[in-house]
Amino acid sequence: MLSQVDRTALNNKLSQRFIHLDPGGYFIIYLDPDQELIYVKHYTNVINEKGLAADPDTGRPIPTRGKVERQPSFVVSGRTAKELCITLFESSTPSPVTMLDHAAYLGRELMRAELCLDLGWDYIQD
Repeated sequence: MLSQVDRTALNNKLSQRFIHLDPGGYFIIYLDPDQELIYVKHYTNVINEKGLAADPDTGRPIPTRGKVERQPSFVVSGRTAKELCITLFESSTPSPVTMLDHAAYLGRELMRAELCLDLGWDYIQD
C-alpha cells in the first residue's frame, strides 16, 4: 500500500512529464472563497513547431511563470467540479477541450479546487 508521502512523490514526478498541449486552448482555475465559487478562465492558443503554446495574435510563446496580460476567451464559475465539467464538456459547442488527457487533467484539477474550497485551503493549479 502506498503511503501519502509515496503518493505525493509519485504525483510530483508525474507532473514533470512531457505533455502535448491542447490546440483548443488552456485554462486558469482559481477560487473565490467568499462567494464559494470555482472560476475557470479559458485562453486560446496555437501550438508552435516546438510544441509550445503561443499567443495566436503574436505567435510568441506564452510564459509558464509570471503574469501574462491576455484576455480570456470566456470565464465560467460554478459551485462544484461536476457543475463546471458539465458546462465545459457538455454545454459548450464545440467543446473548448479537444484532447481526452486535457479533459482528465481538468477533471482532476477541478476536484482538487472543490476540495480546497470545502476545506478552506489555498488552491494552486498543477
